[in-house]
Amino acid sequence: MTTSTRPDCRFLLARPAHFLALGFGSGLITPAPGTWGTLAALPLAWGLQLLGLGGLWFAALALPLFLLGVQVCDITGRNLGVADSGHIVWDEIVAMLLVLAFVPATPLAWLAAFVAFRFFDIIKPWPIRWLDAHVHGGFGVMLDDVVAGIFATLLLKLLPFL
Repeated sequence: MTTSTRPDCRFLLARPAHFLALGFGSGLITPAPGTWGTLAALPLAWGLQLLGLGGLWFAALALPLFLLGVQVCDITGRNLGVADSGHIVWDEIVAMLLVLAFVPATPLAWLAAFVAFRFFDIIKPWPIRWLDAHVHGGFGVMLDDVVAGIFATLLLKLLPFL
């Protein structure tokens, strides 16, 4: 469950886990820290593209970043006293990278990926809402967003056929 508990810059910089879980500070921006966290994935993806690590490299990176996220989100949630604070946005960053792995590296495709992911992350259709409510800790924080990313990817792949 998301909370309004608000971490500050001091909390962000107190531990590397906080810095990552709070999306390099993007999770401190209000309103809508999840949207800001999702946006933080775009310059990260662009930088990886410049290094020649685009496309399926994003998908390959998603697994270790997911596993890292389980740890950093769990630590940060415990230190905040709220397991799934809305300010924890590492899950949005990783899920967005996963969606970007399956779309062309164009501004329009990335905009569509952003909109599709935010739609599913906010609306939380089944089973995303169920996962959000029933799977806890760092794994739960990460899992519902990755499933939202999978839904967004499927929508983007099916859209041309509709």
